[in-house]
Amino acid sequence: MTDFLDIQPLTKVAFAPFGEVIEADPATMRYINNGTTERFHALAAADVTGEGATVIINLFRGQPRSFPYEVGMMERHPLGSQSFSPISGGPFLVVVSQDDAGRPGRPQVFLARGDQGVNYRRNVWHHPLMSLGAVSDFLVVDRDGPGNNLEEFFFDTPFLISEPAL
Repeated sequence: MTDFLDIQPLTKVAFAPFGEVIEADPATMRYINNGTTERFHALAAADVTGEGATVIINLFRGQPRSFPYEVGMMERHPLGSQSFSPISGGPFLVVVSQDDAGRPGRPQVFLARGDQGVNYRRNVWHHPLMSLGAVSDFLVVDRDGPGNNLEEFFFDTPFLISEPAL
């Protein structure tokens, strides 16, 4: 039996169990630089652990996915959070799941707008970057340092995602 996953809009409330949505939030806005700049303050926090760990900033270039798409694996990072913020302005899919006794549960799929990013908490199961429609660049903040910061899980039967309505 084919198990399709529903796609829901990315909102702070729906995504809260997995991390933070990074977007301009008027409640956090303050003026800086003599009133010439709006700062949306503390939208997410990088979290790294382990001796010698540092927070780094990367550029990831994601290739667009074809649909229907099979979600056959998930990954998580036990030693650091990981954030993705699109800088090409295109939408992308965010696939996450709750932990179910050391393995990912049924995935949830969110459609992120081109002006939204996400910050996955440490140990949150998620699918690798899923660009839509075109090659897209992302600013990624995550951990660098010694230790194994990647755990992967492969499903016996993949889940499917239909092409999102953009």
